[in-house]
Parts: sequence; structure tokens; C-alpha cells
Amino acid sequence: MGRVTQLTEHTPSPTADPRVRGGRSAALATAVARGGVAAGLGLGALAVLVMAAWISSPYPDSGPGGALHTTAGLWLLAHGVDLVRTETLTGVPAPLGVAPLLLMALPGWLAHRAARDTLESAGGGPRPSAGGAVTAVCGGYLLVAAGVVSYAANGPLPADLPTAVFWLPATVGAAAGLGVWTAHGRPLPEQEHAAVALRSAGTALVALIGGGAALFGASLVWHAGAAQQSFAGLAGEWTGQVSVLLLAVALLPNAAVWGASYGLGPGFALGAGASATPLGLAGTAAVPPFPLLAALPAQGPGTWPHWAAVAVPLVAVLLLGGAVGRSARTWTGREAALTVLLAAWACGAAVTLLAAAAGGPLGSGRLSAFGPVWWQTGAATVLWCAALGVPAALGVRAWVRRGAKPERSVPEPEAVPLAPLAAPVPAPAAAGPAPEPTPVPVPLTEEEDDEGGFEPYDYLPAAWERTPPPPVPPRKAPDAPPAPEQRPTPDTTPASEPPPTPDSPSPAPAED
Repeated sequence: MGRVTQLTEHTPSPTADPRVRGGRSAALATAVARGGVAAGLGLGALAVLVMAAWISSPYPDSGPGGALHTTAGLWLLAHGVDLVRTETLTGVPAPLGVAPLLLMALPGWLAHRAARDTLESAGGGPRPSAGGAVTAVCGGYLLVAAGVVSYAANGPLPADLPTAVFWLPATVGAAAGLGVWTAHGRPLPEQEHAAVALRSAGTALVALIGGGAALFGASLVWHAGAAQQSFAGLAGEWTGQVSVLLLAVALLPNAAVWGASYGLGPGFALGAGASATPLGLAGTAAVPPFPLLAALPAQGPGTWPHWAAVAVPLVAVLLLGGAVGRSARTWTGREAALTVLLAAWACGAAVTLLAAAAGGPLGSGRLSAFGPVWWQTGAATVLWCAALGVPAALGVRAWVRRGAKPERSVPEPEAVPLAPLAAPVPAPAAAGPAPEPTPVPVPLTEEEDDEGGFEPYDYLPAAWERTPPPPVPPRKAPDAPPAPEQRPTPDTTPASEPPPTPDSPSPAPAED
């Protein structure tokens, strides 16, 4: 018996095409390169500023190497990495963990754009997936970051390795993830309640940070004299003035977060054992001389201007509840309340991250705690939004439902089954012709009556439309003619003769 060979047709899949595999590999390699370029651009822009300050400084003692080491340390600080100051008055290394949030915007935007361009520049060719784009961009970025960490280790501001291991990937990954989200059109969850919760949380977050900035600005204007004296004491030459001014501008977003935390209630720490809240400044503050810190409240219990700071979270919560309430017009009360709670947790998570990035240690002693306490600020945000946001959302929902006019629903005509056509009944000869059916007048509506009305014939069915036959009026049956008299018919069958009786004569015999 011979061997039978079975031939099957094999259709290669798109992923098995070496050109497609090569295209995706090239796209991933391009994404890695984009991440490295983004890190290099941020590092180069910061190096230009530091070198310009070093050149214009009247005391350039550290040399260009020191300026480059300072650049590396500041670049790592812009990613949330804590630094260690080795050159202190006591000789004991001290941590430096307060990162200017405005300085963090540049590397974050560069990583965001690298991930976005990775997906948008692919066109119709093969491109990596969302996770692949984020991983590739982060990989290229972190390769450069690892070199910067090793280079800064030999300078005056080395990086704290535990915070570098955590904050560098977290910051770059978040920025790259936002870039991928932007490349896909910034979609929101398909579930309506989740989308409304995220939008409402974003509105409340903007109002909260904006209100915190307004609080800080008002306090800085109130203490303008002390801020000017502090600025003049720190900056002597014009180069020092420019440096202090740039640092103050970079710390303005931090001050806005501090103001929001102050209005929420927990306030912020001014050293170990000292905190500022609307109720007053408790403890002894360890405040270094800086123009922005001149806006801090004075020692002692709070007064009505300090208590008025609670208007900031109140306005933010009312905006959150109003946004949910307007969207919950057709929802149940339970759905509206759950949406507010979801928005509260989302807003609390965002405020927690901002509070953690806006504060940090400035030393190992009394300045080991400086700025908002992240977990207290986040918990206060959730409590404010949940406690006041739910009643606000339910109230706005009830108001919207009350003020909305009910829509006039026009009932659809019910389908009337057509009656079967009846067979024509022949009319008796005595009956006259069948009367013609009287057309039923069609009532006119108010609009038609105002316009002069329509002719009844406009409502007659067309020739091709099938309409049920008009009802046949009942006819009175004609009087039936009288039935003819029933006459006896002759009986042709012979009747049987009764038996003879004795009295009756016998019949005569028939004659032959």
C-alpha cells in the first residue's frame, strides 16, 4: 500500500509576515529612541539654564563640572526624586524633597509627547499597541535616567536611591500613559456614570487648586512687605535676583496646592510639631527665609479671614454636586449618590498625588516634614465631596426634574385588524336599493381650524389603499307571504278492512 500525502493549503496570518514583524519591531525601536530623546531634551534645557546662571554668577567657584552635577540633581528632583545635600553647615547630609511642580511640567510634557507621537506618526503602517508604546518610551527614557543617577552620585546633590527607584518609573509611566490616551482621542469610559464621575471630579479638582491659588495670592498681597524684605535679603546681585525669582515662579503650583490643603482643613506642616490650619498656627514653625513663605499665617489662633478659607472646598464640592445632578436627570437617587461617591474618590486620589508631590523634607531635623500631609489631605477631600456632594447632587437633580417640561408624547395609532370581506347578501326583490353609506365627518384640529380647515375629501383613502368596507346597515326583513292552506291529499294506498262484526251483514259473494 502506497503512502498517501495530504496537501493542505496554509494561509499565513498577518503576524507571521516578516515585513509586519519587522515593521512593529522598527516602531518599537523608534519609540525607545523617542523616549531617550525626550529625556535628553529635558536635561539639555535645564543644563542651559544652570550654565547661564553659573556663567553670570560673580562667584563661579564650583566650575563647569559642579554646574553639570547640579543640573543632573535638579533634573532628578523634577521627577519627584529626593536629593541628599552633602554640603551642609553641620556636615551631616540632609534630604531635599520639595520638588517645584512647574519644573516637573517640562519632563512630563516631553514624555507625554514622545508616547503620543509614537502612535500618531505611524499612519497606516504597523504601530505598537498602547502598552507596547508606553513600555518602549519608558524604557528609552529610563536608560538615560539611569545614567543621570550614576552621574549625580559623584556630585553635591546625589539622588536618594529608594525614591529614585519608585518615582522615576511612576512619573514617566504616568506621562507616557497620558500621551497614549491623548493619541486615542482622550476617551472616557463607556459607562455613563463613570464618565460623569470623572468629569465632575476634574471640575472639582480645578476649582480646588484654583481656589488654593487665590488664597495664597491674597495672603501674599497681605504680607507684601515681609515678602519684599525676604527677597531683598536673599538676592544681592541681579543674577541672584533672577535665580530667586525663577525658583519662586517654579514653586507657585506648590503654593496653590498648599492653599487648597489649608482650605480643606488639614493644612500643612511647617516643620516637625508645627502645622498651620484655619483654626490657627500650632507649634513653633521652622521656616527658612524665602519670599513665598512670608505669606504664611501668623502665630496664634485663626480669625474670620482664616476661617473664610473653607469657602474654597465648599465651592468645589457644590460644582461637583451640580455637575452630577444635571447629568442625573433620568437616574434614580441611588445612582446619583453612587456617582458622587465615585467622583469623590477620584478627586481625592488626584489631590493625594498632588499633595505628595508638593511637599517633602527640607532637612533631617525640624524640617523633616514640610508641606501638606498627603494622606490627611486626600482623606479630607473625600469627606468633603461625600458629605456635601451627595445632598447637592440630589437637590440639583430634583430641581432639574421639577423645572423640566414634560415632553408631549403622541400615541401611535393602534393597529386595527381588518375585518374579512363579507359575501354580498342578495336583497329580496321587494326591498328597494340599498342606501348609500353616509360619510363620517372628520373632526378638525385647532391648527387646521385656525387655518381655515380642510375639505373632508382630503381625508378619503386613496385608490390603492385597502380600507375596510363600510358597515352594512341592518335591513328589516319583508313580511313573509301567508302560508297556503294544507289540503288533504287522496290516499291511493288501499286501507285494510276492519274485521266483520256479528251485527254487520256479510258481504255478498261475488258472482261468477
